[in-house]
Amino acid sequence: MKRILLTAVSLGALGLMSPALGADLPTYTKAPVAPTYDWSGFYIGVFGGGGFGNNNVNNATGGATPLANYTANFASQGGMGGGEFGYNFQSGLLVVGGEAQGFWSSIKGSDATGFNSGLYPGVAAIDANQLRWGGSLVVRTGLTVDRLMLFFTGGWAFGDIQHTNTAVPPIPGFSVVDQFTAHGNGLTAGGGLAFAITNNLIGKIEYKYYNFNTYSSHGTPFTANGQLPYTVESTYSTVTLGLDYKFGGPVVARY
Repeated sequence: MKRILLTAVSLGALGLMSPALGADLPTYTKAPVAPTYDWSGFYIGVFGGGGFGNNNVNNATGGATPLANYTANFASQGGMGGGEFGYNFQSGLLVVGGEAQGFWSSIKGSDATGFNSGLYPGVAAIDANQLRWGGSLVVRTGLTVDRLMLFFTGGWAFGDIQHTNTAVPPIPGFSVVDQFTAHGNGLTAGGGLAFAITNNLIGKIEYKYYNFNTYSSHGTPFTANGQLPYTVESTYSTVTLGLDYKFGGPVVARY
């Protein structure tokens, strides 16, 4: 009987002490998780900057005036600006999407420096190129750290390049002896950094390389203006700053 009474008293004492002991134990709660930016959604934007071109003119086709056969290389430079729209889909840290761009350009240059230096003996004309406008359709992939994204692009590019052949010394009333516009197309690739300034506004800096392949001024053996046929190959590198507006896609919590 004493054992039963002693056990009951002990259990009662423990029951009274349990709340006091529980009050002294620390309480653990799950720490809040900061929301992570969601890059998914459609966007539209504008961009502007400048670029440099590398142009090769090949007039080595033979014919009646061998001295006019030469290959010239010259640079071009200027500004550009345009617009774009696209769509991104995000899975974890990876973003994939597509983008279409269009731009106007004043990137132009000529081989006048080489001509005046006597690099092309027997040549009586200066060649000049101007990239007038262009565009691209690309696939874009990126890696994100919340609001920052490192991205890469690659796809198809197209554009109009005006080539002008100017006589030296000028021919009265006929100084431009040959001029045509080539509808070039080829490959483009690049990359850059984008940052979500707000939930909808995204700023970016981007580099792109364009190769519009070789285009020609044909003749048999002369063009309509009496020039030997020649080919031109132009590539361009551009650096631009842009601002996009993304529709929808609020920040989301990641656990």
